[in-house]
Amino acid sequence: MKKRLFTPGPTPIPETIMLKMAEPIVHHRNPEFNEILTRVNQNLKYLFQTEQPVLTLTCSGTGGVESTFVSLFSPGDKIIASNGGKFGERWVKMPKVFGLNVVEIKVEWGKAPTEEQILTALKANPDTKAVYLTHSETSTGAATDVKTLSKLIRENSNALICVDGITAVGAHEMRFDEWGIDVCVTGSQKGLMIPPGLAFVALSKRAIEAIETSKLPRFYLDLKKALKSYADNDTPWTPAISLIIGVDLALQKIREEGIENVWARHKRLANAIRAGVVGAGLKLFSEFPSFAVTPVWVPEGVEWKQFNKILKGKYGITIAGGQDDFTGKIFRISHLGYYDELDMITMIGALEMTLKECGHKFEIGSGVTATLNALTAK
Repeated sequence: MKKRLFTPGPTPIPETIMLKMAEPIVHHRNPEFNEILTRVNQNLKYLFQTEQPVLTLTCSGTGGVESTFVSLFSPGDKIIASNGGKFGERWVKMPKVFGLNVVEIKVEWGKAPTEEQILTALKANPDTKAVYLTHSETSTGAATDVKTLSKLIRENSNALICVDGITAVGAHEMRFDEWGIDVCVTGSQKGLMIPPGLAFVALSKRAIEAIETSKLPRFYLDLKKALKSYADNDTPWTPAISLIIGVDLALQKIREEGIENVWARHKRLANAIRAGVVGAGLKLFSEFPSFAVTPVWVPEGVEWKQFNKILKGKYGITIAGGQDDFTGKIFRISHLGYYDELDMITMIGALEMTLKECGHKFEIGSGVTATLNALTAK
């Protein structure tokens, strides 16, 4: 059986990248690796569409976000955090651990924060140091209009604009400099198509200034140390050498395709999956759909565990389930990273066969036809 991964992290890895990472390892303090890291640093700027530093940290995306909390602020500083899912919830809980004062904007799962919610929170809290937004909420498949909200925040406060771009960077348009974003974080196992273990943190001049005055204790995740090493195309600690070698090739592939083409491909594949899901008689979960992942309601009369067992055990397809209150109620299909049109057809085909076995009533082939129509539409 050929196994296929359709989860929003980790995502599939191109074979050429796996082979590259399997080559004999090099030492991280020699000219050969310095050349690789120099190229990675430049291509990360292209990925984020910035002229500012993009730091590479050996940790997960969560570690990357933690590095921003401990490196930019001081005890008692106030931040506003939007919470519309499992990861937005994390950006509310985490800063509290470090003594930050968190104002939570509670957003219904499947929806995104509105301009009114952000503006109301800013007016009520004029001393806010930063606003944290989740560009693509992995648990709900909801996308936030970061461009519009960044402009709103800039016009109504001096707060830093901090973005969780972990499942958005590479899938959604991201123009770090043009949109006036101060911090954006992503992880290696998402749109960058390599295994988990790296986080990437883009920093504006305002964010770097904030790092200079921050008084929170930190050591390993100290962005001030990372910036100092970055100036020499180096890292403060031993990096995940093989992963950086892998991301070097991944970034070259993204550059060859063209970042605008990468964004367009993700939009096209997301629309194809959603057309197929609806064509098979299922309902979408998110009101503001992400181009990275599509959550779908488990249809009435279908038991999630049986459905997942058939899909994975018989057809080799691994998807993600729902979380918290939506466990067993929704499932999530990824189209983030190393996917093409035929992958979408395969996914919907396997979905239809599984639904048929589970007793879901629909016209077989309707989902695949809808997917094909979406992919071939001009």
